[in-house]
Amino acid sequence: MGEVLAVPKRKKSKSRRNMHRSHHAIEPKNIVVCTTTGEFMLPHNIAVDGSYKGKRVFIKQQAE
Repeated sequence: MGEVLAVPKRKKSKSRRNMHRSHHAIEPKNIVVCTTTGEFMLPHNIAVDGSYKGKRVFIKQQAE
């Protein structure tokens, strides 16, 4: 025999459907300003110049 799928017994009203989706809204990203470069960036990430919390943690190597 074929598989039995879960089917709702009654239609979910528009009100209940929308209440169910109330927490699905997209929230804006938290953007901070880098203290060393002054650029906008996501928190807890290394800046473009390789610094994190004002300290140099990553040095980009030059291509030869």
